[in-house]
Amino acid sequence: MRNDMSDALQWTPDSFRTAYERRADGALLLKPSATLPPYPGRLMDFLSLWAATAPDRCLVARRGRDGEWRSLTYAQTLERVQRIAAALITRGLSADRPILIASGNSIEHLLLAFGASWAGIPYCPMSPAYCLSSSDLGTARYVVKLLTPGLVAAFDTPAFARALMHLELSDIEIVGDADIDGRAVTMLSMLEANPTPSLEAAHDATGPDTIVKFLLTSGSTGHPKAVITTNRMLCSNQMMLRQSMPFLVDEPPVLVDWLPWNHTFGGSHNVGIVLCNGGTLYIDDGKPTPNAISQTIRNLREIPPTIYFNVPKGFEMIAQRLPEDDELRRSFYRRLRAYFFAGASLAQHTWDALDAMSVRERGEKTPMLSGLGATETGPSVTFTTPAMGRSGVIGLPANGSLVKLAPVEEKLEIRVRSPSVTPGYWRQPELTAAAFDSEGFYRLGDAVRLLDPENPTHGLAFDGRIGEDFKLANGTWVSVGPLRAELIATLSPLAQDVVIAGLNADYVTALIIPDCASCTRALGLSNPATFETLMHDRELLEMLRRKLEQHARKNPASTRCVRRAALLPSAPSLDAGEVTDKGSINQRAVLRHRSDLVARLYAKQVTSDVVDVNIAILSESQTAEAR
Repeated sequence: MRNDMSDALQWTPDSFRTAYERRADGALLLKPSATLPPYPGRLMDFLSLWAATAPDRCLVARRGRDGEWRSLTYAQTLERVQRIAAALITRGLSADRPILIASGNSIEHLLLAFGASWAGIPYCPMSPAYCLSSSDLGTARYVVKLLTPGLVAAFDTPAFARALMHLELSDIEIVGDADIDGRAVTMLSMLEANPTPSLEAAHDATGPDTIVKFLLTSGSTGHPKAVITTNRMLCSNQMMLRQSMPFLVDEPPVLVDWLPWNHTFGGSHNVGIVLCNGGTLYIDDGKPTPNAISQTIRNLREIPPTIYFNVPKGFEMIAQRLPEDDELRRSFYRRLRAYFFAGASLAQHTWDALDAMSVRERGEKTPMLSGLGATETGPSVTFTTPAMGRSGVIGLPANGSLVKLAPVEEKLEIRVRSPSVTPGYWRQPELTAAAFDSEGFYRLGDAVRLLDPENPTHGLAFDGRIGEDFKLANGTWVSVGPLRAELIATLSPLAQDVVIAGLNADYVTALIIPDCASCTRALGLSNPATFETLMHDRELLEMLRRKLEQHARKNPASTRCVRRAALLPSAPSLDAGEVTDKGSINQRAVLRHRSDLVARLYAKQVTSDVVDVNIAILSESQTAEAR
């Protein structure tokens, strides 16, 4: 690896050179000046390439129950994938009878997914939470009905016994790694042991438009949609990633990654980066929760990544460990080329802490990258460079993407045409039609703003979700996304998330989702705090009031000043759609299911569990505006 970090990353003034066109209807087109180079027509072509050129290089590794790493090389993976593919093509599977994978990240999951892709059989990686955390299995039942799978896989099979027995799977083969009472299970090893017929015809029939997988994406209401994900989408987006992060071709990337494969960031973006660039993926069984972060820290102490992906909460928890853990800090920064976050804004204090640790360890800052994308876009649409790096900035369009910023409800909605955009939603033509505008641009539903209104080529910033914004009674718009990000930063570390309320009301209020572990520490409690106990804790409510007043002083406008707030009395419900399996809060679902709590925020009589912000702290003119 080169020593000069700025040279090694190879970003140039031409990396994101963009042309733009302003239209009479108020829309703005952004088009990268560079073209997208040719790319393979099948994702599995990369597996063939690296199995031939680097057969003994580790592709994937995961700790076993004994704590030791189990791994597969590229050559070993290809051999096993072809054996599995041969068994799958004898089972009459197809897009109408795809493979449903109900379990999380594992070597077995990867082998089955790649085997399906080699044979041209679509698979769907479903969130394990739909089977393990849901009380009524409602979402899992819906997915089975929508996809009509011909085979269901569940590794760590006994953990999924309840779902496998109660879902309507009586005529469907189950593939797993252990027997369960009352249900036949085909071991993955049995698939590999079958005689291997010729795969050539089935594999040769696959191409750019072959469906690789269905990715489930939750809407603002209702059940998940199945996003059709093709070889063309995945391969073109990986070429965009390679051009946007040029250091990926300097050396094979090494990832230590927990992000779930049932989501596009982990399963398409990160697995794809490893496979397409001949890298190595260490599956991290940790995650950014108080109980599981120790596993992530253990892995990072042992395996130095070349690029590190996480969500903002994950970066926050790692930043808290770096100052006092010399072994972790040395390993983490030893060969790190960049960090990358997605999904939400990274709090400035976390960003500053990571910069400080990087300077302390290596004498310079490590670039923090980000962008914007969606399951439907393969996923990436825009990227940043280090020069653009600050919270909320999403950069400029990747090569091969034509972006349109369309005026919608006083904002600019970002839309895209690209080879990485989905053909649509499986078996839901009406939703597919609604997802595209009259010119064929996919509507992301996200609002953006220009960093420089006079020069669009300076980049874009995230400006919230179009569907979440609302008007107050005075007719002014509340921009939920930016306000929510500011409040989370202001209330840190006490709040995990916030939900903004105020539709047709006189002022803005908030429902606060507490970070129970952080609140326990802040309050000096001997026993772990619960949602119910925190809701009535006077000391915590006073802490939150002071933080909200601090925010109000800086944001007196009626669309930004939060007048009242309350803590949720119970955790957001997966079954009620208040939270997705990856932990994202569905604002509208929370407001709908907690309508009684919202009503209390606007009651004339303020109850003891409501934080009432003293707006008298503002100047007279500010108070008038806040009202």
